[in-house]
Amino acid sequence: MLMPLSAKGRARNKRHERRPVPITPTLAAVLKQEAQGRAGDAPLLLRTNGERWGHGRRRHHRNDFRAVIEAAGLDPDQVTLYALRHSSIVRQLLANVPIRIVATLHDTSVKMIERTYSRHIASHSDEIARRALLETYAQPPAAHNVVTLAKGR
Repeated sequence: MLMPLSAKGRARNKRHERRPVPITPTLAAVLKQEAQGRAGDAPLLLRTNGERWGHGRRRHHRNDFRAVIEAAGLDPDQVTLYALRHSSIVRQLLANVPIRIVATLHDTSVKMIERTYSRHIASHSDEIARRALLETYAQPPAAHNVVTLAKGR
């Protein structure tokens, strides 16, 4: 699926750059069904009133998302629209997707991911690092198998 780039930190131009991002086969099937009967360049996802989602504060994304969060029984002052992006980045990092790929898919930099998300995955680092440790025993050795080495060895 092609996603528009944010153009943060870049000069805005009239051409809207898009970057391909992977989606699940299930989501692809749902979107294909939603696109039936529409022109190839028609907006795929529309608001409930039939308008494009678009950009800018006038589009009331925050209000729509707040309503969804409240309906889910969560606090909309704590769970924001950014939570979707945040959870996606953390989920991919924990799945060992290379950080450069995660950055590209989320239209950010490796530096920003390292700065922002390192603290969120630190508690999972033991499990990842432990997989690379050398295990010398299938099970801990029994006490009677342990012998004292002679001095000087």
